[in-house]
Amino acid sequence: MPKPVVPEEKRRRRRPTKSGTVLSERLIVETALRMLREHALDADPSTLYRYFRGMDDLVLAIGDALIGRALEGWEPTGEWRADLREVGLRIHGAYVSHPQAAVLTTSRVTGRANELAADEAVLDILRTAGLPLPDTVRVYHAFIDQTLAFAALDAASLALPSASLRADEDMWRSTYARLPSGTYPRIAEAAPLLATRMVTSAYPTALEMLLDSVAAQLAA
Repeated sequence: MPKPVVPEEKRRRRRPTKSGTVLSERLIVETALRMLREHALDADPSTLYRYFRGMDDLVLAIGDALIGRALEGWEPTGEWRADLREVGLRIHGAYVSHPQAAVLTTSRVTGRANELAADEAVLDILRTAGLPLPDTVRVYHAFIDQTLAFAALDAASLALPSASLRADEDMWRSTYARLPSGTYPRIAEAAPLLATRMVTSAYPTALEMLLDSVAAQLAA
């Protein structure tokens, strides 16, 4: 049975560790993000369990921290399309800036403060824009899942070893660019554009398509 976790202010160490560091939940999460970015997380479980119920609890805290970073400093403008675009790009960007952490957390539901704040913000943008409640929930679902799905896809690529990532990107300029037009006419005609487009994230394009759909619904 996991140990109960007490509030942060009550479990903060008053004395520094042997290295002189005063531990806290936030410090552990920040350190985990940094270490995940370096492809490793090597910590004594007895230390983690003082602050978290286990590694899964730490993963949820990391996910919530990424969302918090995404929304830091953001304020709604009242223009629904600009606001929804900004929130989406911020969340996507926060995850792909920590690829290893994103791979672990994009599929999780944390139920923590930052995630709740993001959900409330998106729902408020859509309701204020004038969508009925059922449509608000439908668009919210598509918006959140699309953002996290692209974050997971893009992060998985960025988390690859550099040589593997370069090999994948070069495939569009080598194999695809040299396919015979007689056998693959559509690929052949699109090859130069594919070589440029396919090595970037499709999220901004997909996001604009979703926003166009919402705008058309509001206009109707």
